[in-house]
Amino acid sequence: MRFPIPNTSARVQDVTDHSPGPRRAPGELLSRLRLRHATDPVTHVERVPARAGEPVGWPGWAPEELRAAFARRGVTTPWRHQAEAAELAYAGRHVVVATGTASGKSLAYQLPALSTLLADPRATMLYLAPTKALAADQLRAVAGLELDGVRPATYDGDTPRTEREWIRRHSRFVLTNPDMLHHGILPGHAHWSGFLRRLAYVVVDECHTYRGVFGSHVAHVLRRLRRQCARFGCTPVFLLASATSGDPAAAGRLTGLPVTAVTEDTSPRGGVTFALWEPPLLPPTDSSVDADLVQVRRSALRETADLLADSVVEGVRTLAFVRSRRGAEVVAANARRSLDEAVPGLGDRVAAYRAGYLREERRELERALLHGDLLGLASTNALELGVDLVGLDAVLICGWPGTRASLWQQAGRAGRSGDEALAVLVARDDPLDTYLVHHPEALFGRPVEATVLDPANPYVLAPQLACAAHESPLTPADLDLFGEGAKEAVDSLVEAGALRQRPTGWYWRHRERPEVDLRGEGGAPVCVVEESTGRLLGTVDGGSAHFLLHTGAVYLHQGVSYVVDSLDLADGCALVHAEEPDWSTHARDVTSLSVASVRSYLDAGPVGLFLGEVDVTSRVVSYQRRRIATGEVIDTRPLDLPARELRTVAVWFTLSPESLTAAGVEAADVPGALHAAEHAAIGLLPLMATCDRWDIGGLSTALHPDTEAPTVFVYDGHPGGAGFAERAYGTAAAWLRATRDAIAECGCETGCPSCVQSPKCGNGNNPLAKAEAVKVLDVVLTNLATVGYTGPERPGNLGPDGTTSPKADPGPEAGRSGALPRQGDRVARPAPAAGPPA
Repeated sequence: MRFPIPNTSARVQDVTDHSPGPRRAPGELLSRLRLRHATDPVTHVERVPARAGEPVGWPGWAPEELRAAFARRGVTTPWRHQAEAAELAYAGRHVVVATGTASGKSLAYQLPALSTLLADPRATMLYLAPTKALAADQLRAVAGLELDGVRPATYDGDTPRTEREWIRRHSRFVLTNPDMLHHGILPGHAHWSGFLRRLAYVVVDECHTYRGVFGSHVAHVLRRLRRQCARFGCTPVFLLASATSGDPAAAGRLTGLPVTAVTEDTSPRGGVTFALWEPPLLPPTDSSVDADLVQVRRSALRETADLLADSVVEGVRTLAFVRSRRGAEVVAANARRSLDEAVPGLGDRVAAYRAGYLREERRELERALLHGDLLGLASTNALELGVDLVGLDAVLICGWPGTRASLWQQAGRAGRSGDEALAVLVARDDPLDTYLVHHPEALFGRPVEATVLDPANPYVLAPQLACAAHESPLTPADLDLFGEGAKEAVDSLVEAGALRQRPTGWYWRHRERPEVDLRGEGGAPVCVVEESTGRLLGTVDGGSAHFLLHTGAVYLHQGVSYVVDSLDLADGCALVHAEEPDWSTHARDVTSLSVASVRSYLDAGPVGLFLGEVDVTSRVVSYQRRRIATGEVIDTRPLDLPARELRTVAVWFTLSPESLTAAGVEAADVPGALHAAEHAAIGLLPLMATCDRWDIGGLSTALHPDTEAPTVFVYDGHPGGAGFAERAYGTAAAWLRATRDAIAECGCETGCPSCVQSPKCGNGNNPLAKAEAVKVLDVVLTNLATVGYTGPERPGNLGPDGTTSPKADPGPEAGRSGALPRQGDRVARPAPAAGPPA
């Protein structure tokens, strides 16, 4: 622990007063944090200057009652972009407001919508948020306006059943989420007929978060909503809000409607000091290991916990964003422990916040943060979006959050009252994080990524058409609404016996409605129950249960450790008991992959680049217990869990054995070279696509039976694909160049977590050959360049149709890189033996 710090008068005063010290300016706080390290951990400081706002007058149609309500809240005039968006929406145009964090997007849609509700006592509006926290925050804001007759109400999974009937009948401003719209409102559209036939506006907040499979599902949920509204003779205006977007037109793909984009941010902004922070290297713990060969950095979780504790002691209200639920718990627990060592009782001012908590816990934490009872909070991205956390001074971001859009959303949580703010990105020991903190140009001065979604994904389209048919029979006109591939999907549903075709349309044949998971999380949530008391602690999504709730797993909840006694997947329940072991658990899986078909390929001589469908089979087979203090592996214990099968989209490249030999890669080093290249490629793909490494998987092998060549696969971790592999295929040159540079520039000798080791490798990061991985990527890049394939000019640059394509046309065969399938061919070969997955 780092407390107390000797010879620091401010810290001594803190201990004496049993309270945090005076609030520090961002620059001063950063300087104090940096001085507490022997070597400076900051690799770059970016200063984002303050900006003055551009106010304009209220629109003439805005009622005086609404203007007065906004004035009571401190809003005397709108900013120009707010008024512009409001004018478009009030005139009946669908609009997306794509401006920065804290730019006032809420007022841009509240102004036209609430004006309409006040002018027409029968009009209604529907608000969709991706998180419950955001919907709850918006409810507080709208209810605080105290407008007669609007009657705002939240309708989600936490809403008591006793209140739901009242909301359906009387609320005119319903706040919900896509999941509840899909599971509750649309299937029960007859009960919502009064609300839907008078629906004037649909607000889709933070629409940039609807990406991948989730975004593709939501796109069809919105089409189903439009379909039901049309049946009642209603055509609502869609108002969308997004973070600053690299592709605002994605809002049109989401809704299926022409959308006008408002992108110029005219709101005032306080200055932001943004630091990139690389945790220091740890001294070797094993004298038998040469420190020059293995370099391990201090955990980003521990570094973030210490920074959070230091900030709280300095009197700085701080929010730490952590990528995982477990990580948020660890950061909060370590910060509390450090604070209590310095100032007994001060640890109570820090807490964790994440999905899976009960409703009452979440609301109490939100209240405590807003009222200042909490000085520090470690949160997952559940608090990233929209929630108005006025008064926060600093944000710590533990690990690259996956996209530049998320980075700026999280950084924007601080300084929302217009004051100066501090944001710190703490790098994990990971190839992408290491690359970014040493290449700040990849973060600053670049547009955010385009949102990737594919409504034509058959694994999304067919289930959504089944849901639509259950709600009311499908007609040919409906197929036009659902777009490309709808007729083929309906035909497949008829062939499977799910739909029956009649002269009037296609009818759902079953009594029960289709079960469709919008978020692609692998099934219903699993409840975590304390066995001795029967108390429900929380939930874990079905797709993560194999890894987080297997028998023997350590589960954290509000800093308390539990050990899983049993996992019943059929009943969706895990029984746990409280225990404080000195070890953590890490599940390990094995993966096999077979090629199903090839969509596109590029012949680059000894190198082949491919995009196609693959079948992936994975199974969690064991878990390791590791000592918390040292990371030492205590033992590996077997697990007996069912295998999971996935048909998805992959990008892969093949190399001829001769090209590897010519590059100096010995046959014995080929598996390790490919494995290392695979890990690093997965780690760097989020630089090109709106994903993180947990959205994708990979496999490498020195001889794959379907390609008959050394091959590296990277695949989407969602049924039918999520658009990430397509993005990788279109940006392969830039993606693999960044991968090669990240490996070559790393200071380690044989490979480390900063370059080629993966935190989710099912083979324990063995074998790996760092130097040979650079040679493999040099072969790939050299041969791609010989056929003129350089990819787009910069990462994240999509063409007008939202895709990119190689510049070189593939030849009739894949050439010298092995016996590879022709485009569109089906491959019927046995799945390979389990190889080293990422």
